[in-house]
Amino acid sequence: MANFTGSWKMRSSENFEELLKALGVNVMLRKIAVAAASKPAVEIKQQGPSFYIKTSTTVRTTEIRFEVGEEFEEQTVDGRPCKSLAKWENDNKIVCEQKLLKGEGPQTSWSRELTNDGELILTMKADHVVCTRIYVRE
Repeated sequence: MANFTGSWKMRSSENFEELLKALGVNVMLRKIAVAAASKPAVEIKQQGPSFYIKTSTTVRTTEIRFEVGEEFEEQTVDGRPCKSLAKWENDNKIVCEQKLLKGEGPQTSWSRELTNDGELILTMKADHVVCTRIYVRE
């Protein structure tokens, strides 16, 4: 299994605003979120199947703890509470399906994958809209 542990900085981002739009985030909040999330700091601690992921921006900090293969609670990228289940897709990639606890909305998910050249690829989906963010270790 790959080791995701480390401090990560974002190198590139595609379709983040489009993802927020698909989630129904209004234009003013989208602009604020896009600006705030342009340089997120990500800290990952991994011990086998146990993960701790902290993502910090100028506006919001989120922290999640989970075991691969066990359901856990977190929030969608737009802040709605959900139940999530992360699974290994292969030795270098975790995929996570999210189910809203209340209300209705697009089907959301995320994945994190370590590439052979040491990049971390975060993919977030809301129905058919895909956002890809590439990180490098600090």
